[in-house]
Amino acid sequence: MSDPLEYDPLNESSAFQQTNAQVHTPYLKELNEAQGKAVEALEGPVLVLAGAGTGKTRVLTTRLAYLLHQNRARPYQILAVTFTNKAAREMQLRLGGLIGKAVDGLWLGTFHALGVRILRRHAELVGLKSNFTILDTDDQIRLLKQVLEAENIDDKRWPARLLISVIQRWKDKGLTPDKVSAGDAGELANGRAKEIYTQYQNRLRTLNATDFGDLLLHCLTLFTSHAEVLSDYQKRFRYILVDEYQDTNVCQYLWLRLLAQGHKNICCVGDDDQSIYGWRGAEVGNILKFEKDFPGARVIRLERNYRSTHHILGAASGLIANNESRLGKTLWTEENKGEKITVRGLWDGEEEARLIADEVETLHRGKHALNEIAILVRAGFQTREFEERFITLGVPYRVIGGPRFYEREEIRDALAYLRIIHMQDDDLAFERIVNKPTRGIGKATIQAVHVLARHLEVPLYIASAKLVESDELKPASRNSLSRFIENIDRWRGLANAVSHFELAELVLDESGYTSLWQKSKKPEAPGKLENLKELITALQEYDTLAGFLEHVSLVMENTENSEEDMVNLMTLHSAKGLEFESVFLPGREEGLFPHQRSLDESGLAGLEEERRLAYVGLTRAKERVTITFVANRRIHNLWQSAIPSRFISELPDEHVEMEGESELYANDTGLEGAGWKHQGASSGGPGWQRFQRRGPAMPLIDADTGTMHGGGEQFFKGERCFHQKFGMGVVSDVDGDHLTIDFDKAGSKKVVAAFVEKP
Repeated sequence: MSDPLEYDPLNESSAFQQTNAQVHTPYLKELNEAQGKAVEALEGPVLVLAGAGTGKTRVLTTRLAYLLHQNRARPYQILAVTFTNKAAREMQLRLGGLIGKAVDGLWLGTFHALGVRILRRHAELVGLKSNFTILDTDDQIRLLKQVLEAENIDDKRWPARLLISVIQRWKDKGLTPDKVSAGDAGELANGRAKEIYTQYQNRLRTLNATDFGDLLLHCLTLFTSHAEVLSDYQKRFRYILVDEYQDTNVCQYLWLRLLAQGHKNICCVGDDDQSIYGWRGAEVGNILKFEKDFPGARVIRLERNYRSTHHILGAASGLIANNESRLGKTLWTEENKGEKITVRGLWDGEEEARLIADEVETLHRGKHALNEIAILVRAGFQTREFEERFITLGVPYRVIGGPRFYEREEIRDALAYLRIIHMQDDDLAFERIVNKPTRGIGKATIQAVHVLARHLEVPLYIASAKLVESDELKPASRNSLSRFIENIDRWRGLANAVSHFELAELVLDESGYTSLWQKSKKPEAPGKLENLKELITALQEYDTLAGFLEHVSLVMENTENSEEDMVNLMTLHSAKGLEFESVFLPGREEGLFPHQRSLDESGLAGLEEERRLAYVGLTRAKERVTITFVANRRIHNLWQSAIPSRFISELPDEHVEMEGESELYANDTGLEGAGWKHQGASSGGPGWQRFQRRGPAMPLIDADTGTMHGGGEQFFKGERCFHQKFGMGVVSDVDGDHLTIDFDKAGSKKVVAAFVEKP
């Protein structure tokens, strides 16, 4: 077979001979009616709306096999685009299984891989040589720092990491420097961001290099500036197939649309209801306007689900129907109805973790594989309480899509500060944070500290303290190191004056570490700040810093074995494409999910993407789903009142079973639609409605202040009382609105008076 790069698109007869011969295709019998239509609709533009669990990968692969079996195209005349290398490999393997042999010559791969393939052939037309290099993120930042220095831009005021992320966003939108408007550039880099972008691109060309964003951006330039090149590829690719079309950004969309203008045989497979990556440039509008981009396009809906039960699909469909920006489809199954979605209201995050962990143990005792259980959270910090609980119970778990809580970069950094305060001999901790955040202590200074420490046979901390008293270091380095040592000494002195968790907050603030992430423009920065807040919460559960650090050491020893049967912990974003028999969805509260940041930054579009994320969570489950919310969450040393997520009220009654021993006061979110019984207006403030389930009362949430109160009752020492979580007890001390209570079963606890009732 000839190499596709040697194919002459002008010599059609040499490359392609269509035949009417029908090749035996037994694999078509395995398809349902809608899947069969999607496979056999070979001519013209086709949009396959493939709902969760409807067999989109089978359709894509079978369509490829069918094209080849029907002699509609040679392998090198087919362009098949995926989003990941894993998906490309899986498609290649499945195709080989259908065809009966390996298929060579296909243009099958990710956007970046295919972009490189085209660009290397035509590199000179965009000012590069064919052996250009592709820079990774570190090299990109290093190069941009050189540009900033040459342009006299303060890298501390305008960090290279921030500006490179802005440049990558422009590239994702298909914007070369000349197309960036003044409005797009704003006041970035003192109003010179567009100029910086230009200089950065010039430096890349000088180095004969690209970054990942260039791989498609240069192709766009190539296609729009050289009509003959575009025409070549338009004639070459008789058929184009695209996976996960809902996740394309603007640049990918423009690239595909240009290539498809030749034969117009483009088939895009995707699900507008699963577009959840807007934060990294994906445009759900690309799939929504497919019929406008390709007039006469066929839209085929894959709605028969092979994964989930009737109740799970009904709940998911009812939820996503609240989105306006969608093409619309309704999933169905021939499987049994199964269990209804369980929704449980709980007291706080600790009780939530305990309940879910107990249910996991119950399932496991019933021979349910742990590998088939997933806990899907909206924010990474939520995993911590579940990790702690599983470790206590000895239940093995894994965190997918990221490190476990205490293994995360920001947590390790924070722990290093606490370790060096607790024990000054901890050289590993000292070395980790001596210049984090950057404080002008360079490699030469650290090397000098190491040399002295080895000579005196003392820890790095002691060696540093001695070194700053000498003239061995340059004044600037000596002053920076001296201030760092002084801070550690001062923090160590405060250890007996304040609580260990208050000390941790103080250290993170005064060291500049919290500020480091507050100023960061990296997309993961908000999550890292949430994790640091969760660390403070974790510290409060231990009496001393020493006890906490010992606990962490034991946790870190709990190594993960990927072959072992383990519960899966991950964020909802990481769960896309996966499936499990049982799924737990904790943290369904307003502000947490939907996440307040998404609502603040993107308004209705943000809300709809959050709802699509909730839909993805539901449709990961095969057999059962448990949704939980809490009345109170402790975040950053503060108890915060919570109300159930609107996504709970949007679940259809017939698919949901409400549980929980609580009476809840909530904003008018329509909870009666999810099984709560309306009992009239409460005294909690204007606009608040009262919905009751079985059991004793939760505290009232004030609509105006957001605080809780328990009816204004006053308590005295020696008085018997009842707490929703800890049960009966006797008040032993009163300190304002805080009570110390000796509980009959839970021991002595300090609690907020609003959570306490008189029996």
